[in-house]
Amino acid sequence: MRLIPGGSFTMGSEQFYEEERPLRRVKVDPFWIDETPVTNAAFAAFVEATGYRTAAEIPPDPKHYPGMDPAFAVPGSLVFNPPSSPVPLDDHSRWWSFVAGADWRHPTGPDSSVEGLADHPVVHVAFEDARAYAKWAGKALPTEAEWEFAARGGIEGAEFAWGGELAPAGAMLANYWQGLFPFTTTKADGNFRTSVVGSFPPNGYGLSDMIGNVWEWTKDWYGTPTSLKSRGGCCEAINPRGATVGESYEAGGFKIGRKVLKGGSHLCAVNYCQRYRPAARHPQHIDSATTHIGFRCVSRKV
Repeated sequence: MRLIPGGSFTMGSEQFYEEERPLRRVKVDPFWIDETPVTNAAFAAFVEATGYRTAAEIPPDPKHYPGMDPAFAVPGSLVFNPPSSPVPLDDHSRWWSFVAGADWRHPTGPDSSVEGLADHPVVHVAFEDARAYAKWAGKALPTEAEWEFAARGGIEGAEFAWGGELAPAGAMLANYWQGLFPFTTTKADGNFRTSVVGSFPPNGYGLSDMIGNVWEWTKDWYGTPTSLKSRGGCCEAINPRGATVGESYEAGGFKIGRKVLKGGSHLCAVNYCQRYRPAARHPQHIDSATTHIGFRCVSRKV
C-alpha cells in the first residue's frame, strides 16, 4: 500500500460528462491505498482461506427480480464479446451478454480459466464480494473522494492522471481501448481485456492502474455531486460521502442500490465512454458483476 498524504483538491470536471459536474472543493484525511487493483492471486488466497462464494457463483433469487426470465436464474455474469463489425453505440446488448458459468475463476465462461492471469485484476466481483475481501484483509473500500484524490497523483486540475493529454507524444499510459469500440482494436497484441497490474507507469503517488484496466468499486452510493454529504466544513467538503441508497436507485428500475465506480476500464475508448480520467464516475448496481469491474482497498489507520 501507499500512504496518501491527504489534503484539498478540486473534484470533478466540466469538460466531459454531466454527472462529473460541478467542480467542487474537497478535503480528505490521509489514508493508505493498494498500489494496484486486487489480483486473481490475491482473491484466490481470500477464497481459499474463507470458502467465500461470489455473487456470480450463486443463482439469483427470482423473488428479488419481478418478471425475471427463469433462464437467467442460474449462476453467471456479464461478459464482453466484441462484434465483428460496427454496431450502434446506444445498444449495450451488441457487446454485453449474460454467460452462465462466468465468474472470477472463469472470466469469459465455464470453459475459461484464470490460468496465466494470476497478476491480472480479479473481475466478476459484485460490491459485496469486494467488501467481503476488504474486511478479510483488515481494510476497507475507498470513498469516491479518496479514490479520486489518489488517482490524481498530486496533480491539480488536470483532466488525466498524468497531465492534460490522453496520449502525450503518442505514449499509451493506461489500458484503455485503442481503435474503434467495440469491434476492432489496434493493440499490437490484439488484447481487448485486462492486463497485468503495473504494466503502465504509476502516477505521482506510486499507484498503478488507477486509470483503465478495470473499473473500481467505491463505498459511496451514486448520486449527483450536489448530493454529496460532508462531516463538516463550510467552504469545502471534508471527507464527503455519497448519496443515500434511495437516491441511488435507477429511475424505473428495480430498487437495488447503485455504488460509484471510478477509473474507467480497458473498454473505454476515444469514440465511446471517455472515462479514463480521475473525475469520471459511473453508477453500478451492487448485485452486478462483469468482465471489466474490479477493486482496490484502503486503510484509514494512519
